[in-house]
Amino acid sequence: MTSLDQPTGLIPTLPGHTYTDPGMFESEQERIFESMWFCALRTAELAAPGDFRTVQVGRESVLVSRGRDGALNAFLNVCRHRGARLCTAETGSVKRSFQCPYHAWTYGLDGKLVAAPNLASMPDLDRTAYGLNRVHLREWLGYAWVCLAAEPPSFEDTVVGAVADRLGGTEVIEGYEVGDLEIGRRITYDVHANWKLIIENFMECYHCATIHPELTEVLPEFADGYAAQYYVGHGAEFGEEVAGFTVDGSAGFDKLGNVGEAHDRRYYAITVRPQVFVNLVPDHVIFHRMYPLAVDRTVVECDWLYSKDVVASGKDVSHSVELFHRVNQQDFEACERCQPAMSSRAYAEGGVLMPSEHHIGEFHDWVRKMLS
Repeated sequence: MTSLDQPTGLIPTLPGHTYTDPGMFESEQERIFESMWFCALRTAELAAPGDFRTVQVGRESVLVSRGRDGALNAFLNVCRHRGARLCTAETGSVKRSFQCPYHAWTYGLDGKLVAAPNLASMPDLDRTAYGLNRVHLREWLGYAWVCLAAEPPSFEDTVVGAVADRLGGTEVIEGYEVGDLEIGRRITYDVHANWKLIIENFMECYHCATIHPELTEVLPEFADGYAAQYYVGHGAEFGEEVAGFTVDGSAGFDKLGNVGEAHDRRYYAITVRPQVFVNLVPDHVIFHRMYPLAVDRTVVECDWLYSKDVVASGKDVSHSVELFHRVNQQDFEACERCQPAMSSRAYAEGGVLMPSEHHIGEFHDWVRKMLS
């Protein structure tokens, strides 16, 4: 294939092999997902001491559990004896400890080695040093974020800062009181596409008029191709005849917490690299987490978060869930349509971005920088 002279205004993309090369994906696992803060789970999932969940972060399985003191802990899910996977279930609960099913090495909820066959004959063994490998953990917005790096990047700069940069400060998201909301619905999607394709899709709305008829009915400006994140503080306004962020435009629920008048009837989208999308609307929050499992496979867990009153009363949330569920299905189908073509000779040198997609070019620059 011969390269074309680039018309003025068009921006080159990453080449096709960056979406299909297993070696590239392994580098991304190491230098992006294992070095940055990674959103693991909703903290309310682990309500009682001993509750746990295992999460794939880069190439590592991470065990997140609630300690006896009520605090969350995160560890590498690996027995220190012979390297067996400690917990094979994705979720569960233990009473007082985790026991390796291979040789019965046993660890307290704080990760300390508490028992093992013949351990009494080794009184000088440091049970803390031979405890589980601890992983850095922070809590924010009602989620547990973990980082595998020995020296994590600043959480305030990279996570809180991403939200502040998008909204012009953290005051706006504080008004939604995201940490106090409850899960009204969770849907998990198994997407056969590279994680970068999913991020690129979320960041632009050039495709919205083509594949999102329900969304553009609610947010008419999206039909013109304007990105949801195309300038600081922008929130797409609901259509004049739209009462709520629902699949048919019908009314939703009361505004959350301290959502101000300036943010009523508006939708805000936020990308927190490397794997979180936050969507804010007046009466609920939609929170996506990506788990990249292979160069061409990404699991996406999507939570619809509502006020405690809405969830406790059993109110019907299906109209608001259905809107973004359709958006997700439409987006992920588009990503899966692109994935096979990434290995085509037609895409060997990549494609192009329109001027309105310039922020995707910035994302590509970030990926290159992280891998350089």
